Amino acid sequence: MNSHTGHSHVGHGAARPGGLSVSENGYTLELDSTLFTAGVQPVSFRVIGPDGHAVTEFVPEHEKELHFIAVRRDTSGFQHVHPVRDEKGTWSTELALDAGDWRFFADIHPAGHDGAMTLGIDAAVAGPYDPRPLPDAAKITQIDEYTVTLDGRLLPGEASELTLTVSRNGHPVTDLQPYLAAYGHLVALRVGDLGYLHVHPDGEPGDGTTAPGPEITFMAVAPSAGTYRLYLDFQHDEVVRTAEFTVHTTETTPRPDAASQGPSEHSGHTHH
Repeated sequence: MNSHTGHSHVGHGAARPGGLSVSENGYTLELDSTLFTAGVQPVSFRVIGPDGHAVTEFVPEHEKELHFIAVRRDTSGFQHVHPVRDEKGTWSTELALDAGDWRFFADIHPAGHDGAMTLGIDAAVAGPYDPRPLPDAAKITQIDEYTVTLDGRLLPGEASELTLTVSRNGHPVTDLQPYLAAYGHLVALRVGDLGYLHVHPDGEPGDGTTAPGPEITFMAVAPSAGTYRLYLDFQHDEVVRTAEFTVHTTETTPRPDAASQGPSEHSGHTHH
């Protein structure tokens, strides 16, 4: 199937964040428990459909019927996992949970519905809470011996290109492995309310034009001005790693007719 079908949440000139609601289009995310203790914990849940029953049929997106993302409210602890569903529609997985307030997201495309959606729900993890400060904005991040560099600007309400380049010990990685039918997966969360964007790269493995690194290019739209956290999943040497970035949106270039009306308090200003 097309790797972009209904799953990028990227529009032309606009984007609406997902995951801000526990219920959308008649579908509701229902956790067996929203209270946990710290540590590696089992998590089980269902997606309840418009008929009041657990949904048991989904359209696979990127090789999976459901993508489950967990992140603490301070944007730490990001995890992208793929639960297992039983015949009654209950999904089960394990998460490594630190004490604090968490947000869980289910990225789904129920069979019979006309597109993908992201549902979100809060969970609380008991224990001494040690909130983490938001990491500073930077264009380079390090994961073990891998360095990932981010090029491009995230623009509010406008599609823009983001390119992430992967190197290992100073050498470009040119043999990234396909992971869920792509060379990279990018999740963007808006700091403050964790509005969720799930975007995928241009091209796909095996299409004859997309190289397996070192560059992975995405088209993304920020739904609003603000600060965002980006999480890039990529696979190399059979291991999936996550590179994290903090980015601020930058203002788009004013139109000539707007610029002629005099300076605006935001004209040409970058929110760095």
